[in-house]
Amino acid sequence: MVGIPEAVALSYSTEYLHQVSSFMTSISDSKAPAEGTVELVGLAGKPVEAKVKAFGSGKTLCFLHGLVGLNDHWEDSALQLADRRRCVLLELPLLSLRGDDCSISGVTDLTAKFLRDHADAPVSLVGNSFGGHVALRLALDYPELVDSLILAGSSGLIEKTMVRGAQIRPSREWLSEKLEELFYDKCHVREEDLDRAHAELSVRGGARAMVRLSRSARHDHLGDRIKGIQCPVLLVWGKQDVVTPPEAAAQFARDLPDSRMIWLEECGHAPMMEWPEKFAQAMIDFVAERDAAAAK
Repeated sequence: MVGIPEAVALSYSTEYLHQVSSFMTSISDSKAPAEGTVELVGLAGKPVEAKVKAFGSGKTLCFLHGLVGLNDHWEDSALQLADRRRCVLLELPLLSLRGDDCSISGVTDLTAKFLRDHADAPVSLVGNSFGGHVALRLALDYPELVDSLILAGSSGLIEKTMVRGAQIRPSREWLSEKLEELFYDKCHVREEDLDRAHAELSVRGGARAMVRLSRSARHDHLGDRIKGIQCPVLLVWGKQDVVTPPEAAAQFARDLPDSRMIWLEECGHAPMMEWPEKFAQAMIDFVAERDAAAAK
């Protein structure tokens, strides 16, 4: 097993690029999560620092979170694929984005740069909510980077906005109600997630960034465009998802040329958190199917 640094702090330079390359390579055969940061320059022309957590070996699965998501939210599910796939969890500071970066197009551009520079493309993208929308845009705009998609509660067609009634500096009570909407069982709302999201939204511009990102996603309705996505797609959807409801999943399943659907009962908008083992099994079966098809 290759030695893994516990943390990597990098500056944007030739040395930085070499260090990032070494970091991304060194994690490829480790089942123990390694963490680091990378700097990406997007449409706004300013460096954006992204957190990366990675483990496992084999073909790459890259995980993309939603508006208030974290890399940690994927980990319980993703670790179960470590003996089959190299799992790369990408956490962009969405609520800190400004200017042209703070849009569905801006986040798609940042993610594409990460995949080109730090991933062994084409990769399989796993996206939840806003992250699923980014994955769809990547499959449409940069198909050479995408091997397949795994979507859970993806926006892009139908979604209930989380930001309705948002204040300039949202109260903790308002935010708690919004986070509870993401789950069938409210016990999955983590106190530390509430504290962290409230702190980020209390920073000047944080709530505006959330509203702007949400609006840009709703204005980027993909409609018939998704019929042009040719890669295989797995849809894993909570039957009780009230943010991207079952009719959104049904429309994805109908219009995506190569898709398969798995429904999870007693599950809301974040199946990887409510049912991590079931979500992992769905991914395992999907990648096994992909491997069998490639071996023919």
